[in-house]
Amino acid sequence: MPGEKKHKEKKKKDKAPQELPEHLEKQRKYVICGHDKNYHDFADNFSITVNSISDNGMTMEFDLVGVDPAVANALRRILIAEIPTVAIEHDEVLAHRLGLVPINVDPALLEWRGAEDAASEANTVVLRLNVRCSKDAAGGVVNESVTSDQFEWLPAGSDLPDETGCRFTEGSSQAALFEGRPAPASVDGSILLAKLRPGQEIELEAHCIKGVGREHAKWSPVATAWYRLHPEVALLRPVAGEEAAELAEAVPAVFELQPDGELGVRDVRSKEAERSLERVRRLLEEERWRGVVEVRKRKEHFIFTIESTGALPAAELFKQALAALAGKAERLERRL
Repeated sequence: MPGEKKHKEKKKKDKAPQELPEHLEKQRKYVICGHDKNYHDFADNFSITVNSISDNGMTMEFDLVGVDPAVANALRRILIAEIPTVAIEHDEVLAHRLGLVPINVDPALLEWRGAEDAASEANTVVLRLNVRCSKDAAGGVVNESVTSDQFEWLPAGSDLPDETGCRFTEGSSQAALFEGRPAPASVDGSILLAKLRPGQEIELEAHCIKGVGREHAKWSPVATAWYRLHPEVALLRPVAGEEAAELAEAVPAVFELQPDGELGVRDVRSKEAERSLERVRRLLEEERWRGVVEVRKRKEHFIFTIESTGALPAAELFKQALAALAGKAERLERRL
């Protein structure tokens, strides 16, 4: 009907979105293609500050300042997928579990082994596992749990070269290669590999080779690598009197009263303060605080955390990731 059609047209007009301010409309519609970021400005603003390294060296937190998310994410992906480690190959049934056991062998000591390459002392570390479950004189069960500390390193190579195809040069040994270093073994000796019953036995050789996480997760050197934006709480105007006292009492980990009676903001990077940011956000649900306090995050300041599996210290992983990222940039520059 004509009247109904007019009503629908009017309804569509009523729903038409309002025009945004010019500068916002421009950002919504266009990608601005200007000059490249100035290298000298980047160099002046870029910084890395190491905040903490755990006592065992396996967890590290640092600030990465002056880069955009693409660079931070590239570093994270390199850590997960492109830093080499050494792990057990191949993966079938029990071997799949064995493959995920981190091995404390510096990958720099081994050569890469291709699909067609023969196993040798240059590219393979051989571990043996020989465990039999039995009952002792008192009736207790011995070796019910098979754990990763029961691996034995074979520096002279495989005991079964004809069956495994792993042949070390006659008379050679990896003992000299690992002289002054820890013998190849599991990073953590308490990893459970299997459960046995009396009469059952596991006898195997595990061949460890060099690889990267993009081939298989077992070669990933990090348990996790992640980052978050640097949080800030800002006061949009001076706050004193009852308002200051109320905020300081509501979120003491974030706000504090200054000697002059005005409200101050603490450093919100501490774990306790970061947990309190949610309480600040809840305060902002009340209209009266929205023009007073603002929670924000800096776009080019990342708090980065690396947790190693133990194969390599976190600081060493970070150095290798930076070197890999620099190598990618150099290769790209040569191809341009």
